[in-house]
Amino acid sequence: MRVLFNTYPWAFDCPGGGEMQLMNYARHLPGAGVTVDLFNPWEPQFGQADLVHFFSLIGGSGAFCRFVRDVKRIPLVITSSLWVNERNLHTYPVDEIRQQMALADAVVTNSEMESDRLSSSFGLPRPLFRAVHNGVDPSFCPPADPALFRMRFGIEGGFVLNVGNIEPRKNQLALVRALRGQDLPLILIGQPRDAAYFEAVMTEGEGLVRHLGRLDHDGPELRSAYRACTVFALPSTLETPGLAGLEAAAQGARLAVTGEGSTREYFGDHVTYLDPLDIGSIRRAVETERRAARGGELAGHIREHFVWDRIVHDLARIYREVIQRKAG
Repeated sequence: MRVLFNTYPWAFDCPGGGEMQLMNYARHLPGAGVTVDLFNPWEPQFGQADLVHFFSLIGGSGAFCRFVRDVKRIPLVITSSLWVNERNLHTYPVDEIRQQMALADAVVTNSEMESDRLSSSFGLPRPLFRAVHNGVDPSFCPPADPALFRMRFGIEGGFVLNVGNIEPRKNQLALVRALRGQDLPLILIGQPRDAAYFEAVMTEGEGLVRHLGRLDHDGPELRSAYRACTVFALPSTLETPGLAGLEAAAQGARLAVTGEGSTREYFGDHVTYLDPLDIGSIRRAVETERRAARGGELAGHIREHFVWDRIVHDLARIYREVIQRKAG
């Protein structure tokens, strides 16, 4: 089976979880019998594809998806990576998103919770939505040496870690405010996606925050950072569920995690959940995890259920079902 991947044109200018998901699928799907091609607009590969998989519901994406369905007549799968609730639904182009998802033979979500939300919010049949959970690369499963990160960056003592693009949705400014007056510094790893927001985070976090930029995802320092932190904090306004949180969990970190999104479907009772809109809730969650007597249950849970080379078999199964249904 040969599958063609595509996403919106500027997705990899500042890659986030969706782009990491796409590339991990491409890396591990051959182990499930699927060859992946990345779309090249200068030399379109439609003639080789048994199926097209488009990533994202960003505005304007429907045109490509409609071309695949109506002109090329190739089976189409769309990854949504979208969490909607009463607060944010009105901020999206609802009709445009509904029309794009309706073009698909299957919409792949990151959780059953996301599937339920999208079906009910956009008035589309529930069977259209198929959950394939996010995962971690197998390289994140063996425990790393925490000393590696500390030695490279000269870090001593405890610290709170946040990994991700620095932008309002990731809510680092609220995390800074929650940690103000505490005795744990905050270390940020990731690229600024919003320059003004990043400046606000660093200004308000002066004396508290250290920004290390982006670390090589495949390098040992990132795994070591997860292992070394006192608490990994993910106070995002929503997550589905956050690849960095899964990676930190696989390394045995204690997690203070947003309760908005599909995080509970992944982390169960192994973490402390927080309200991203409540500074006090963020502070209490970090403090709870700091003092928690956690064993290795969460790391074992992640390694057993959420590793890419296992998860891609679920995606390959959906591809085969879609192709067979279209052929029949």
